[in-house]
Amino acid sequence: MSKKSISELHNLTPQVRRDILRMVHACQSGHPGGSLGCVEYFIALYGNEMNHNTDFQMNGKGEDLFFLSNGHISPVWYSTLARFGYFPTEELSTFRKLNSRLQGHPATEEHLPGIRVASGSLGQGLSVAIGAAQAKKLNGDSSTVYVLMGDGEQQEGQVWEAAMYAPHNHVDNLIATIDYNGQQIDGSVNSVLSLLNLKAKYEAFGWLVLELEDGNNLESVIAKIKEAKALLGKGKPVMILMKTEMGFGVDFMMHSHKWHGIAPNDEQLEKALGQLPSILADY
Repeated sequence: MSKKSISELHNLTPQVRRDILRMVHACQSGHPGGSLGCVEYFIALYGNEMNHNTDFQMNGKGEDLFFLSNGHISPVWYSTLARFGYFPTEELSTFRKLNSRLQGHPATEEHLPGIRVASGSLGQGLSVAIGAAQAKKLNGDSSTVYVLMGDGEQQEGQVWEAAMYAPHNHVDNLIATIDYNGQQIDGSVNSVLSLLNLKAKYEAFGWLVLELEDGNNLESVIAKIKEAKALLGKGKPVMILMKTEMGFGVDFMMHSHKWHGIAPNDEQLEKALGQLPSILADY
């Protein structure tokens, strides 16, 4: 897939946020907060840094792979896939509706292009990505595997089994990212179960760890992914700790966990869309 210009990517970011809000509002269900916070990551990955093909093949041979572990933020992924041509943007209007390919959590039985594994059962995505990365190495495929996790998800035990496994087996074609927004469904991560020094923990397990202080700045995200790619092939997996703001772009959704999993009403949708310029066409 050809890379887009920075101006094109900047034009996409408010549009993806508009898509997210309209999708969740239409079915009155879903997770807008984390989705809004991760827009720059998805736009940077699909628009600039990942070698991917909209002529979707499940085996992903010869192309980079992406796995979403925190599958509840599916709206941002679906919007990104549609905006980059995996399926028509009009299909976004079917989100979470009966017989839709756009389930609340990504699934494979509907054969939606871009989705290679069902996700949303937290803690599993890192294991899946490691398996895919090892398969690429065994097949002589030099492509990269990416995975996104949530920070609250780090409270799951399977994450740490996978975290031990990857460095031990020199899975050095893997870039994992944690959406470090400090919020989860029941409150702040620190109040529910503190992660303490997450950087030190992953480094102790043998990972190369990078910190991204502003995951809602597109240029910073692109630069950090490039930095991570430069560390591949050195015998260790790479982790990016990406600080974002849940609900970014909509002032009344930011700085709180409350918009983790609720939909805006009509008035709130209108107010939110008013903060996001409509540069491209809504679906």
